[in-house]
Amino acid sequence: MRTLAIGDIHGCLTALDTLLGFIQLKSDDHLIFLGDYIDRGPDSKGVLDRMIQLRLTGQVVTLRGNHELMMLGANEHRAALRSWLYCGGQEALDSYSTFEHQATLKDIPSAHWHFLRQGCLDWYETDTHIFVHANLHYDLPMEHQETSYLQWEFLNPQMFKPHFSGKTMICGHSEQRNGRPLVIPGAVGIDTYAYGDGWLTCLDVATGEYWQTNELGETRMGTLEG
Repeated sequence: MRTLAIGDIHGCLTALDTLLGFIQLKSDDHLIFLGDYIDRGPDSKGVLDRMIQLRLTGQVVTLRGNHELMMLGANEHRAALRSWLYCGGQEALDSYSTFEHQATLKDIPSAHWHFLRQGCLDWYETDTHIFVHANLHYDLPMEHQETSYLQWEFLNPQMFKPHFSGKTMICGHSEQRNGRPLVIPGAVGIDTYAYGDGWLTCLDVATGEYWQTNELGETRMGTLEG
């Protein structure tokens, strides 16, 4: 069985679908998505449809990123709506539009809101790894972590301290615009700028092997360095 972590998708459905084929998904694989499924890229609606479909397999854990939090907030407060639209939410909303109709929040299906509210976790832990969207406090048990830190705090290689448990943190959120995963003692960052001119990354956390795809349908492989 492989434990596979997938970084920030940001509405890049072509990259996601290409990646799912590229890794040759097996029935006993365990997929952990690190959040930020939406915003900035061209097809947030399609990505959420795919995530809901994948969850039906029972192989998938889906974490909640800060962009999911912003979208949820946008549905509750007008000021939060303006902030979300500025941070990539406009592209997400556009993916629900048609030629005849410019979508509003009311056009987002209830299944998508349910996924954002009920279908995502703030963190996930195995015997060897801790999976979060953004970062964690090194000296706190996971049940005592601040949600805002788990989903918003950027990973600073100079400031990061490994978690006291000895487990390796796998995270997204902090864009690696060179397209390569970030490897530091105690942590691996796999947000490799899929919505820009980078890649969507899937990491086998046991072997360090990774697969990458982009919105052009291109593929490549590598192994963690460091």
